[in-house]
Amino acid sequence: VKPMTPRCSVPKAVPVGKSASLHCHENEGFPKSTYSWYRNSEPLSPDGKSSSKSHNSSYTLNPATGTLVFHAVHKGDTGRYSCIATNDAGFAKCEEQEMEV
Repeated sequence: VKPMTPRCSVPKAVPVGKSASLHCHENEGFPKSTYSWYRNSEPLSPDGKSSSKSHNSSYTLNPATGTLVFHAVHKGDTGRYSCIATNDAGFAKCEEQEMEV
């Protein structure tokens, strides 16, 4: 069963240096979905190293739960975040949401 559009929760504004948790979840998909996060349409790699060389954010991304946790945000983490739920039958994406640091 193809995943349905996941519910994403992204904090609107986070003070510099604070932690931030972004959540993404859907429960219709079978087999169970895995989740990937995107910032400004760029994929965030699951190992916690951001692809852009401009800054190296420290975050934890759990593909099984869809949780993305920034340990200490900084200005470079500002952007539009979205999440994609994927399984063998297909994928679904939530609306982009802005997070400001």
